[in-house]
Amino acid sequence: MSRKHPVIVITGSSGAGTTTVKKALESIFLRQKIRAVVVEGDSFHRYDRDEMHARMEEARDTGVNFSHFGEEANLFAELEQLFRTYGETGAGRIRHYLHDAADARMHGERLGETFIAGRFTPWEEIEPDTDLLFYEGLHGLVKSGEIDLTRYVDLRVGVAPVVNLEWIQKIHRDSAERGYTKDEVVDNILRRMPDYVKYITPQFSETDINFQRVATVDTSNPFIARDIPTQDESFVVIRFRKPDIRNTDFTNLLTMISGSFMSRRNTIVVPGGKMGMAMEIILMPIIADLMARRHED
Repeated sequence: MSRKHPVIVITGSSGAGTTTVKKALESIFLRQKIRAVVVEGDSFHRYDRDEMHARMEEARDTGVNFSHFGEEANLFAELEQLFRTYGETGAGRIRHYLHDAADARMHGERLGETFIAGRFTPWEEIEPDTDLLFYEGLHGLVKSGEIDLTRYVDLRVGVAPVVNLEWIQKIHRDSAERGYTKDEVVDNILRRMPDYVKYITPQFSETDINFQRVATVDTSNPFIARDIPTQDESFVVIRFRKPDIRNTDFTNLLTMISGSFMSRRNTIVVPGGKMGMAMEIILMPIIADLMARRHED
């Protein structure tokens, strides 16, 4: 952990809703004029899209479990090195995964090169004089063997909808946006389950704050759900690892967020439609405190 060069992590599985938290934090960075290094978890996958497909085919043919969630498919040691180096010096090496043609074009124009979607940009040194590092992805709080990313993180935030809701979101997203059949998505969920249990879920025991969306409609069979429950058809359970984290004022939160209530001494529940608002209200003073401590002796 670092006073001068803090590291903030948003961790959650694919389709969990980390993008919502990312937008809330980027809004905070803009208003507080914070210069952040943004690191996407996909950029620390070991293989590009074509290589990953080939590896998955090999694993399928040999009966070996292999997925984006597992250690073999990711650069855990390199990510730990980035967190450690940035915390110590404000420096480090990053790259970008090119999700689509728009990403390839944007980074191609930035670097004066031609890139192809599904691949990575070259490794680059972080620009000097940034205020903090912000990671959003699958593995920001992973522990595996001698690797322990939690040692270098100053604020740990998890996003984890209840698992049936997460599956509904994944099935609908992958079917609509990626052209998979429902059966293919279900097979993918099953194939990744051992790595999900080993690498993804343990991270939520390490978070300072956890946001979990819970549907208020029937999701008992996620494989036949015709639509994704809306935010207004859900609540968000927000659990604080330590109720006194950065002097969080629960009374103030309950006053500011209509329809919220306390379910435990360290847990507040808010209407699903207020999720983004709750994130900004909770995270803004914590980040302001991190920035203030950078300038203390």
